[in-house]
Amino acid sequence: MSQKVSLIRGDGIGPEIVDATVRVLEALDAGLEWEEVRAGSAAFEDLGTPLPEETLLSIGRNQVALKGPLETPIGTGFRSINVAIRKHFDMYANVRPAKVLPGVETRFSDSGVDLVTVRENTEGAYAGIEHAIPPNRSAAETIILCTRWACERIVRYAFEYARRVGRQKITLVHKANILKETNGLFLEVGQSIAREYDDVEFEDLIVDNMCMQMVMRPERFDVIVTTNLFGDILSDLAAGLIGGLGLTPGANIGEEASMFEAVHGTAPDIAGKGIANPTALMRAAGMMLEHLDLTEEARRLDGALNAVLEEGKAVTGDLGGSATTEEFTDAVVAALG
Repeated sequence: MSQKVSLIRGDGIGPEIVDATVRVLEALDAGLEWEEVRAGSAAFEDLGTPLPEETLLSIGRNQVALKGPLETPIGTGFRSINVAIRKHFDMYANVRPAKVLPGVETRFSDSGVDLVTVRENTEGAYAGIEHAIPPNRSAAETIILCTRWACERIVRYAFEYARRVGRQKITLVHKANILKETNGLFLEVGQSIAREYDDVEFEDLIVDNMCMQMVMRPERFDVIVTTNLFGDILSDLAAGLIGGLGLTPGANIGEEASMFEAVHGTAPDIAGKGIANPTALMRAAGMMLEHLDLTEEARRLDGALNAVLEEGKAVTGDLGGSATTEEFTDAVVAALG
């Protein structure tokens, strides 16, 4: 039986890397059926809205989406289309793996970095509760929302994820020494839930210490669980350890629907030139395959990507090569065997 997937090509380089990723997935013969829908700046220009109702209905029907990067138009009322989709479907867990890849040289290539950031995706400083203070916008205020219910479900998700994929340790990151009520609640919940999982090691670190430790000894971390703002920052830091956002996939997981994406931007300066690196979205597609219990297909995709990166002959300019997006995709398809 085929699995229907909502497909959002996105803006900028989005259509190019989506086309490349779809081609690889079709070469895998994974039994996916695409339902293409619109979102982003291009959708706004054509349809008058950056997030059409049909797009939301499609994701709701299919319960899974693969998405290229989106540009948020100015002046439409959206802080972020990505945030709007996540909030609409209560995609509460943002999951971002960062692992050193063969053939990609960074300062940490020999470190064994292999970590996953699990970020609370609906509350915190990104809840959107902010306002200007008159007169003349002399000040502004943001409220950090932190409910016990949301803390419990993200921490429990992190522990269950660790068990499911065979990871050994959870690091909870917070600022409870200063944000005593909000982050204090997050830490309290984490410590309580950790006692239910005696097979998984648990520690907590203050966020500033965490930043220092990640650039000194990143190999010590396994699964990181943290709040929305800190997770946004730390997951980008983790991407920097392995070569950048162009190699980093992301998943937004909810009970009713989940969305898989490249976490980098639309790169309008290279859009249409055929030189974009599709690795991040291809790796996100691998996460989607695992989510759909297509584990063998996910393994084959990961192996083919690693083989092309390690060989280094058909990689794009950002990785030191001269291959086009199409040539890179050709090499991945060939490596699938």
